[in-house]
Amino acid sequence: MATVFDFEVKKTNGEIKALKDYEGKPLLIVNAASKCGLTPQFKGLQELYDKYEDQGLEILGFPCSQFNNQEFENIDETTEFCQVNYGVSFPMFAKIDVNGDNADPLFAFLKDEKKGVLSKNIKWNFTKFLIDQHGNVVDRYAPTTEPSKIEEDIAKLL
Repeated sequence: MATVFDFEVKKTNGEIKALKDYEGKPLLIVNAASKCGLTPQFKGLQELYDKYEDQGLEILGFPCSQFNNQEFENIDETTEFCQVNYGVSFPMFAKIDVNGDNADPLFAFLKDEKKGVLSKNIKWNFTKFLIDQHGNVVDRYAPTTEPSKIEEDIAKLL
């Protein structure tokens, strides 16, 4: 049976990162956008990261421009925007698609493991997936779910 740790993703510099490197740590995986009404959630995500990184939590951000083209074209602009405006220090990865024929394999897997309310497709930026230390998808959170509302579920995994 596959887990999140069976996947590889592309870093912002084009290098491949094996998610197996995160084995033993809970993950919060988020499709993000820099020019979205929900973009201020970066602040809450960073607060969670600051609070729980020492206990093993990793937050992985995946920029996506599939929803009203709300991401910078250049990944360097994205990472700079996140760092300057929200102090983001958790890993950000290369821009991806989360739906459709070109959906990143990791997100195809996540959607299969935890479907949304009416379909498995991701409806908007800042859909969040909580992963346990063994790579299993524990839960899926709607884009409008504030990061602070996930804190209790994260704490249970630490």
